Amino acid sequence: MGCIIEEDDGDDVVMEPPPNFSMVEEGIYRSSCPRPCNFSFLETLNLRSIIYLCPEPYPEENLEYIRSHNIRLFQFGIEGKTEPSLATLKDAIRGALKILIDVRNHPVLIHCKRGKHRTGSLVGCLRKLQNWCLSSVFQEYQHFAGIKSRDADMKFIETFDVLYLRQCLHSIIYQYQGYGSKKRRLLYREDNVQKPRITSI
Repeated sequence: MGCIIEEDDGDDVVMEPPPNFSMVEEGIYRSSCPRPCNFSFLETLNLRSIIYLCPEPYPEENLEYIRSHNIRLFQFGIEGKTEPSLATLKDAIRGALKILIDVRNHPVLIHCKRGKHRTGSLVGCLRKLQNWCLSSVFQEYQHFAGIKSRDADMKFIETFDVLYLRQCLHSIIYQYQGYGSKKRRLLYREDNVQKPRITSI
């Protein structure tokens, strides 16, 4: 089902967020895959980056939008219908988390197709990095997954080891400052930090 851009009496475009849209925290957002009718809403987020968690090519109209707005696309192809191997899933989530906690990529939008399982797994692992208790992590996951919650996803989140990520430079910076102009900024020379690999543009 497509979405329709409506106009009110003042001819202003009504901005419509993608389904399952939410702010994870300042500068980090989550949703299902945006459609053209969501683009005017996305403009209000001033995105620098998008983390796309599906193996399929990014929709052409979305590619045109992000190119015109100078938004970087990081793609981590996690299968949705078939359960990926644990090693493949761990590598993808670990790589996506490194992009996510690098504050130079903020504001950033995370999405898969529906914004439920793959996006929920990534956000759940981020919450572990933020020292959330598991019951709160699972509650958030289930809120977005609804009746389609997957025990395998929650087991993956529970067993995902964030210790390695806590020791990386981007994580230290992220924990020190978070994101936002009102928080302290830890400055460092970009040429001393390995730049994240952009997997798709």
